[in-house]
Amino acid sequence: MSTDADNTDNEPETTKIDVRVPTELLDQIDEEYHSRGYTSRSEAIRDALRAWVDPPVRLSDDVLADLAASREQREAGETIPLET
Repeated sequence: MSTDADNTDNEPETTKIDVRVPTELLDQIDEEYHSRGYTSRSEAIRDALRAWVDPPVRLSDDVLADLAASREQREAGETIPLET
């Protein structure tokens, strides 16, 4: 492991680690990272690690279906406004 202590870009200090991954997985990462807006493989992997540590909130399929039904009802004029 090595630490990047020579930080002049006001970015958080980083530590280089060695990770072994299957070649097929690395090939998939190399095929995908640029199309997903990442400038490097490392950037994509760092983002994936952040999501692993702090997973994004995901709506269940049931909630997504309810939202879609609600949207369809609104578009069809089948909703009733809440009176205050």
